[in-house]
Amino acid sequence: MRWSAMLCAGVFASTSCASAGAQILPSSAGDLMVQTVAKGLDHPWAIAFLPDGRMLVTERPGRMRIVAKDGGLSPALSGVPKVFAAGQGGLLDVALDRSFTQNRTIYFCYAEPVDGGARTALARARLSDEATPRLDAVGVIFRQAGPLSSANHFGCRIVQTPDDNLFLTLGEHFTTRDQAQNLGNDLGKIIRIRPDGSVPPDNPFAGKAGAKPEICGSRSTGRAAATRSTSSKRARITVGR
Repeated sequence: MRWSAMLCAGVFASTSCASAGAQILPSSAGDLMVQTVAKGLDHPWAIAFLPDGRMLVTERPGRMRIVAKDGGLSPALSGVPKVFAAGQGGLLDVALDRSFTQNRTIYFCYAEPVDGGARTALARARLSDEATPRLDAVGVIFRQAGPLSSANHFGCRIVQTPDDNLFLTLGEHFTTRDQAQNLGNDLGKIIRIRPDGSVPPDNPFAGKAGAKPEICGSRSTGRAAATRSTSSKRARITVGR
């Protein structure tokens, strides 16, 4: 099925849209104007706003595109790794590095095919925004440890905090959901790593026998956000289903 991408109060939603005109929807926070900004995307999953107002969008089957302000779609960016595009798997979240304007670095999360199943993987790349945009210097910085998924519950939300560390939510793959309480694997966990994939030494389970040092918490979730505290190097991470 081909779905349209809609911009609603700063959030992409995938839906069928009969009209390109704006709609006004009431909410507890006030009226929201909903307007179609791009069509022809196949299961758009995540969006990252580029500094010039264009949008970097992932499509779950394994494509990443840039959406122009007028709704025009770039060709699919080359450099995206092969993804496990089945069930809830595919190319999922994308986020810009906090220093993107200087380093052009992005992070993206996807279901990586392995031996007939899949696991969550996090990669970083440099966005080359030329006539034909592409990803350069693509490298996987984290791979989920534990039993593989058949097609469900990958998690895959990325949050970068003011200290530049990355938080990533990881699913428990549904059939192995009891593993979320097992500190010896990454299923159903929230992890914290550096931008190069290494583990900060102040992680709560770093150095603990039998525990994966990247683990910061246990929660299978598809939503996450960071709220900066009064300290420039601290942030509150909020997660939910």
